Amino acid sequence: MTAKNDTADTPPLRQPSVRAVAMPSDTNPTGDIFGGWLMSQMDLAAGTAAARRAKGRTATVFVDSMSFLRPVHVGDEVSFFTDIIHVGRTSLRIKVQAWRQTRFEETSDKVTEGIFTFVALDEGGRPRPLDPDAKSDA
Repeated sequence: MTAKNDTADTPPLRQPSVRAVAMPSDTNPTGDIFGGWLMSQMDLAAGTAAARRAKGRTATVFVDSMSFLRPVHVGDEVSFFTDIIHVGRTSLRIKVQAWRQTRFEETSDKVTEGIFTFVALDEGGRPRPLDPDAKSDA
């Protein structure tokens, strides 16, 4: 695991797992970014962390604790940070935080967070054990 920033008002002090710019095609009728777009980006970030830790194929099996804290607007750059919070025999739980930065400011706001559960898969798509001693940079 990597070092965490203990201040809840600032993003973690590391590179994000994924960074994306919210585009007009990602909006709902009121002009805010769809929650589904944010959730899919979070799943990509968590999936990257899971695959690195599992050293192979993984699949999302559960999402819980989703919190949408603030809206995201077109043009915002959104950074997705991951932390592996639990490693089981075949599964991993990964916390994902999404932070937005507008095009015109240097400050960031946390907009979303959630916990994603992944299962490591073998070549046949069946759950496989994780190496309990492996480390990850998630």
